[in-house]
Amino acid sequence: MTVAVIVDAVRTPIAKGKPGGAYSEIHPVDLHAHVLRALVDRTGIDPARVDDVISGAVGQVGEQSGDTARWALLGAGFPESVPGVTVDRQCGSSQQALHFAAQGVIAGAYDVAIASGVESMSRIPIGSQFAGKDFFGSQVNARYDGGLVPQGISAELIAHRWELSRQQLDEFSAQSHQRAAKAWKDGLFDGQVSHVNGLDTDETIRPSTTVETLSGLRLAFRNEHWEQRFPHLDWRVTAGNSSPVNDGSAALLVTSEEAAAQLGLRPRARIHSVAVVGDDPIFMLTGIIPATQKVLARAGLSIDDIDAFEVNEAFASVVLAWQKETGADLSKVNIDGGAIAIGHPLGASGARLMTSLLNVLERRGGRYGLQVMCEAGGQANATIIERI
Repeated sequence: MTVAVIVDAVRTPIAKGKPGGAYSEIHPVDLHAHVLRALVDRTGIDPARVDDVISGAVGQVGEQSGDTARWALLGAGFPESVPGVTVDRQCGSSQQALHFAAQGVIAGAYDVAIASGVESMSRIPIGSQFAGKDFFGSQVNARYDGGLVPQGISAELIAHRWELSRQQLDEFSAQSHQRAAKAWKDGLFDGQVSHVNGLDTDETIRPSTTVETLSGLRLAFRNEHWEQRFPHLDWRVTAGNSSPVNDGSAALLVTSEEAAAQLGLRPRARIHSVAVVGDDPIFMLTGIIPATQKVLARAGLSIDDIDAFEVNEAFASVVLAWQKETGADLSKVNIDGGAIAIGHPLGASGARLMTSLLNVLERRGGRYGLQVMCEAGGQANATIIERI
């Protein structure tokens, strides 16, 4: 069977996704084009050899609408003959783009593909595509009595079900900042980033963050409406134990082993196994648990076979509930920090996490890495890579 490999991966530093953030004056197509050019420069590949650019973006409205992948590749100077397509699996969009790229290679439809993602939350605020609209429809609302809920409420429900205290959430979050700050200080991100607009580090990392400072933050989602619907909750989620809003982009070059050899490229990892699942859309963010189980079963591996994990830190409660269910060693999870510190530029996060995972696996000499991301609507993608 044809094997899909990752040749290289690159990301921008992640910026604050609000007015005044480092990328807030940059059009999202230009931000995306930057990493596409960087990937070509790093690998030396002729962009005319790229069979498709598959990109994730969540806020597909305004400047991020109209198949933004196509405009980004043209902005990057790729030949007009190169196609591009934009996908939306919410926060897992660019991880799904990686799956589609790998599946295309394995099927023989592609020899060379780019999986990428972008999100400019400063210019396209979260939820812009839904503004003023009922996007569930009457039948979905009828199926889920009381209606669906925002992700922050799902994070509270998860903290309650898995008996995760505010202290545990804040400890995990402080550790994310400490790990990310140390990774930048030690130069561990230097080889995987391409700088934009003078930003030389991830803009939302706060090296001075402590459990004590986090403990003073107010609750983010508690209000009278949700208290009436969920009177059993004791409320623990704050901005400090949640991911921020961000701008950023990331890209990965995916080829077959044969194409890599023909083009003189050195693969860094094989895409070993992939999985995607659906789960309860009220709890919404717990899909990473069955997704992990499914991809491990498909790979014929156990949780102890995995040398490094990237689990998207949408909320601290999500990762800690996943750890309780899977038994994963937390010392192997988000080794260089996670989204609570680094940031979560929605459509780019899947590719950003894989860029981190690839580098951590190489640095530690591990064999297998597992990435998993929760997604709005109660879905999750999981990917296992094998270092070459």
